[in-house]
Amino acid sequence: MERSSAASGGSTRREATRQKLYEAAVTLIAEQGFSATTVDEIAERAGVAKGTVYYNFASKSVLFEELLRHGVGLLTASLRAAAEATAERGGTRVDALDAMIRAGLVFIDRYPAFTQLYVAELWRTNRAWQDTLMVVRQEAVAVVEDVLREGVANGELSEEIDVPLTAAALVGMVLVAALDWKSFQPERSLDDVHAALSRLLQGRVSGRP
Repeated sequence: MERSSAASGGSTRREATRQKLYEAAVTLIAEQGFSATTVDEIAERAGVAKGTVYYNFASKSVLFEELLRHGVGLLTASLRAAAEATAERGGTRVDALDAMIRAGLVFIDRYPAFTQLYVAELWRTNRAWQDTLMVVRQEAVAVVEDVLREGVANGELSEEIDVPLTAAALVGMVLVAALDWKSFQPERSLDDVHAALSRLLQGRVSGRP
């Protein structure tokens, strides 16, 4: 029992250390770029020894790859939780999509530097972690795809919907709109931005009932 508690405590401390390294890396890389950021700087920003970085990650590239996995994993989990909570309340699939939009905005509001990096990396094709990025991106999009397919299956959404492309478009809409919000319209509230995207989702931008 004591051994189990000690192991659990060690695991918790390691996760806390890795979290500090993620936060330091994402902040520095957002400020000055991946190539210009050194392991020494990451360690200093995280408040740990340089050896601690290499104890947790084999290299700076591995750290960044794991950072992408970690960040997109958090986003995916928040989208899934929003959809599940809506289903438990008896909401529609459109309600679930709307809840997922809000969950995405909340995530981006909390992690703007990570979101900026993630979107930037999606456009690059020569990175060592490109395959990993595509995998974790698909995991996030797949959560939206599942809700769209459920909506088509129960007749709530049109059978003509291109599910993969629509899911990618919804995720992209949230990412780009949120980055525009944080960069150019920071005076707007999260509720205000959500309401604007909700109107788009529900097809009410034309002014028709």
